[in-house]
Amino acid sequence: MTTQTQTPATVAAKTPSSGVAAPAQPKGKDGRGATTVDDAVVAKIAGIAIQEIDGVHALGGGAARALGTLREKVGQKDLTQGVSVEVGQTQVAVDVTLVVEYPHPLQDVADRARDAVYTAIEDLVGMEVTEVNITITDIHVPSDDADDDADQEPRVA
Repeated sequence: MTTQTQTPATVAAKTPSSGVAAPAQPKGKDGRGATTVDDAVVAKIAGIAIQEIDGVHALGGGAARALGTLREKVGQKDLTQGVSVEVGQTQVAVDVTLVVEYPHPLQDVADRARDAVYTAIEDLVGMEVTEVNITITDIHVPSDDADDDADQEPRVA
């Protein structure tokens, strides 16, 4: 009697009817190879889609935004800031942290951001989005910028 060692990949890949293990790396639809999309690419696509939504002031929490401000001053922009993704074989889950402009309705901005992420990832990446969780960490009040600008102007004595 011959015993066969089964790895988790072969156990998961077995079909119930035949009991034969499928290849660990699936081939593309046409059999010419597989395409793998890196998590960072999916996060960047989601970040770009969200930044185009009216009412979104910034992506990320306080520390991430502070780091992003420093990056922008040296000519770099992190399009994945505030976006976290989990990419599986055919599905993606996305978590987004953002700051909303006052007086935009928070739920409306979140819904539009969620819709934009679903559309962008499904259209550009071709993967199913299982969920988009949005956390709003702050509201940006435009008068706050005016106060910051006034503090930075040189004062004449």
